[in-house]
Amino acid sequence: MTVTPARPFGRALCAMITPFTHAGDLDLDTARAHAAGLVADGCDGLVLSGTTGESPTTTDEEKTALLRAVREAVGDGVPLLAGVGSADTRHTVRLAQEAEAAGADGLLVVTPYYSRPPQAAVEAHFVRVAEATGIPLMLYDIPGRTGTRIETGTLLRLAEHPRIVAVKDCSYDLLGATKVLARTSLAFYSGCEELNLPLYAVGGAGYVSTVANVVPRRMRAVLDAFDAGDTAEAARLNGLVVHLVEAMMSSGLPGTVTAKALLDAGPVREPLQPAGREATDGLRRAYEELLAATD
Repeated sequence: MTVTPARPFGRALCAMITPFTHAGDLDLDTARAHAAGLVADGCDGLVLSGTTGESPTTTDEEKTALLRAVREAVGDGVPLLAGVGSADTRHTVRLAQEAEAAGADGLLVVTPYYSRPPQAAVEAHFVRVAEATGIPLMLYDIPGRTGTRIETGTLLRLAEHPRIVAVKDCSYDLLGATKVLARTSLAFYSGCEELNLPLYAVGGAGYVSTVANVVPRRMRAVLDAFDAGDTAEAARLNGLVVHLVEAMMSSGLPGTVTAKALLDAGPVREPLQPAGREATDGLRRAYEELLAATD
């Protein structure tokens, strides 16, 4: 795996869905095919067993099996991050160690949720996980789901740990991210597609995207145009993508549900429910409009 300090896992990462059979079991054949297709279409790396991967409803054994299957499909040159977050530090540590043994290149670790720990406890949780393995961590800051921010001061302290190298940022705090970027070497990956380009423009490393399950090349093209110095083209492409982003991520349905509605990847697990006919038709229209505008 090629690693650069500013982009330890590449630029364009997909928060990959977890395919299931129609009987509700893990579908490793479809997972292998989907992962290989994402890499072929421009994803630098894949994040497995995150929120989009339905981690709350997959077992520890399924998470390991998925990681091994995807590694087999994409080979050793593609960074794979394993989502190991939970509300329980001991469980998170165990998941992290199992992911390292199964071949993960990095770990996605969300802030402990529901219990709403204070910042000292949040910091201690991440340090415990970082010191339990030899692979790097991407912290996941998503207070809308966890109820707790990783505050700027906490990030500044955590950045001093040699294995804490990145943040998946869903805080909707561009000012805070810019402050941390200016004072640390942490790589910030946008976890909110509508902020992919703005965060990238102020020094972000790239994105971890649910929408990339469906249109990986179109998501990457925005960054490619920006890197080529054509900011007007980057803005134009971003404007084309945003309608599908809105349909998938702001419709009141989880991104997992909307992504699976557009892919042949089986059902979602309860308590999630599949998208209804009206929602699916709207998603399909947004998807086809994007294809027509960018082909």
